[in-house]
Amino acid sequence: MRRWLLTVVLCAPALAAPPAFQPVTPLPPGRSLDFPRDFGAHPGHKTEWWYATGWLTTPDGKALGYQVTFFRSATGLDAQNPSRFAPKQLIVGHAALSDPAQGKLLHDQRSAREGFGLAYAKTGDTDVKLDDWRMVRKADGTYDVAIRGAGFTLRLALAPTQPVLPQGVNGYSRKGPHPAQASYYYSKPQLRTTGTVTRADGRQQQVTGTSWLDHEWSNQVLGPDAAGWEWIGANLDDGGALMAFQIRSRGGAKLWGHATWRDAAGKVTQYGPEAVSFTPRRRWRSPRTNAEYPVAQHLVTGGTGWDIAPLQDDQELDSRRSTGAVYWEGAVTVSRDGRPVGRAYMELTGYVAPMKL
Repeated sequence: MRRWLLTVVLCAPALAAPPAFQPVTPLPPGRSLDFPRDFGAHPGHKTEWWYATGWLTTPDGKALGYQVTFFRSATGLDAQNPSRFAPKQLIVGHAALSDPAQGKLLHDQRSAREGFGLAYAKTGDTDVKLDDWRMVRKADGTYDVAIRGAGFTLRLALAPTQPVLPQGVNGYSRKGPHPAQASYYYSKPQLRTTGTVTRADGRQQQVTGTSWLDHEWSNQVLGPDAAGWEWIGANLDDGGALMAFQIRSRGGAKLWGHATWRDAAGKVTQYGPEAVSFTPRRRWRSPRTNAEYPVAQHLVTGGTGWDIAPLQDDQELDSRRSTGAVYWEGAVTVSRDGRPVGRAYMELTGYVAPMKL
């Protein structure tokens, strides 16, 4: 009933002008993102997310993957509407646990309009809440993440060990040939992670590991001919970090791409569209949606090749009850020249239906 009422409100004709969103434009020379302010929410932009992924190790040495994402989305209603009931912002949450012993991805999702202290994304620093799901950045820079999902509970602390990694040009990240197809985007790789994973039967395990956190906000990232993307965020074993993505057309061709590699010495190299490619090595067909996902890939950044393989094949996430999308998002290993060099998360979107943000 609550979801039905929300749909009615959102579809009703607006009585006031829709909001005018702040443009995403290149930052002036010498300027980058502004921290800690940019750790917080940006309600002047249409879409935003905080995205934490990582590999965890249990006391008996088993590997788990996890992801926690909070989305903030402006609905198009007038931000000056004085009603406390006006759904001006929506908060959506996704959480998943990748456990090969289960044979598939455990995941949960929630959504609510912002307000009444039940759901919010605060400005000034990271503090996002959705009922009893929360991600908050503490004074020492550690992110506390608490998720009570269906079949699993995550309570994790993500402590920084490296500086922020701005993506693109000082945090301005192009997503297509037109300048408006861009976002503001930074990553926090190599987050030292500790905490607990609790299963549906109440069994609790202490875990340690390494996480990657992305924060991105924009108005329009996908062009009308875009179907989806491949993306990877990799914590490399030598302390380096690698982010790469490719935007695909509805026919499967590459529309855009970019990669950022910070090596073990801290040197950052950016790669433009012509220097980034994803080539499928193996596909997996979902028994639920019949979609075929390229779960093993060969990634090229400049003159360097990286081989990506999944922790388990079935890491498909069905979020039709919240964002409306079905996509593959899971833990993967990264190798070079046949040698393991890192652990990562990979997203594969647009294989069931074109993505709409």
